[in-house]
Amino acid sequence: MAAAYRTHIRIIGDILRTAEDEMHGCDEGSGGGASITRLIKRANIPHARVSGIVGTLVSQGLLERVSDDPRSAKYRISRSGREFLRAYREFSRFAGDFGLSI
Repeated sequence: MAAAYRTHIRIIGDILRTAEDEMHGCDEGSGGGASITRLIKRANIPHARVSGIVGTLVSQGLLERVSDDPRSAKYRISRSGREFLRAYREFSRFAGDFGLSI
């Protein structure tokens, strides 16, 4: 059986979900977030691609960069990112009801 192809939007959903999951695992105000390494592992795509997508998500306001140090940068999901992720999940369920996958 061939591996399922993931769309760009699904990869974005994986990245936002990871950032959301990492926020829930942190103490309030600790400045925690998802590292690039964590995003690479969870999204299962190369560093260069994750970096490009993360840059876009930050510029669009869906992710927030927690730290300015490029070697230890962490990202957390923004309010807009949570809204996007909620809509993405809702649409994924809706599409699934019709046998479609996004």
